[in-house]
Amino acid sequence: MSPTTPRPFAIVTGASSGIGYELAKLCAEDGYDLLIAADQPSIVEAAQGLRALGAGVETVQADLATLEGVDTLVAAVAGRQIDALLANAGHGLGGAFLDQDFAEARHVLDTNVTGTIYLLHKLARTMRDQGRGRILLTGSIAGLMPGTYAAVYNGTKAFIDSFSFALRHELEESGVTVTCLMPGPTDTEFFDRAGMTDTKVGQDQKKDDPAAVARTGYEAMKKGEGDVVAGLKNKLQAAMAAVTPQGVLADMHADMARPGGGKA
Repeated sequence: MSPTTPRPFAIVTGASSGIGYELAKLCAEDGYDLLIAADQPSIVEAAQGLRALGAGVETVQADLATLEGVDTLVAAVAGRQIDALLANAGHGLGGAFLDQDFAEARHVLDTNVTGTIYLLHKLARTMRDQGRGRILLTGSIAGLMPGTYAAVYNGTKAFIDSFSFALRHELEESGVTVTCLMPGPTDTEFFDRAGMTDTKVGQDQKKDDPAAVARTGYEAMKKGEGDVVAGLKNKLQAAMAAVTPQGVLADMHADMARPGGGKA
């Protein structure tokens, strides 16, 4: 890249930690300047680490479950060309649906679905008008199975997994690609924030490394692939989900996610 060539520009949501932060690191290492967003104050510390890699970094701390939060992020783009949009913001909620606080359940829905597709509606239009760009959505293999004791979360990820392919095909002649990253259980703050640390999956010591998961998704995005499942174990689980009756999958998920079902 010559000194007069503008650095490419990427937007990464949910970038304060975990997979989102690792995606932002990969962008920074690849020469992108960044606009990163999260609802946590730690987004400021995350930005410092990314600047140390040589990236120009702007931050937005906003609740992307709200239209106002998304509008704040969109305004910060300030008309720049968007080379990559990595929509990673999301969170989960454990427990039986009828025992959950509905405001918390709705926040999962609004973050994972409403906020995500509103952001895409705003920014993917800009990318389509540009005639180029890469979009990465963080779905989940959770979207491939009924989420007993995580019903709302799994339902939101089923939506994202499906929506990503529909949008990809609508944009197939636009120069904009859409990739869906589908991780399995990953060693992040997810299970603590979802109230699932006492579950079997929450206490599993063999969760995937978020850096490795991010690299799998990032490389698939660069290649313009439609979807990618991170990790061999998760690839096998995804393949099994395609041929296993839904009732059996629901029972299997209950064993993993039942509150108090972890080892004593």
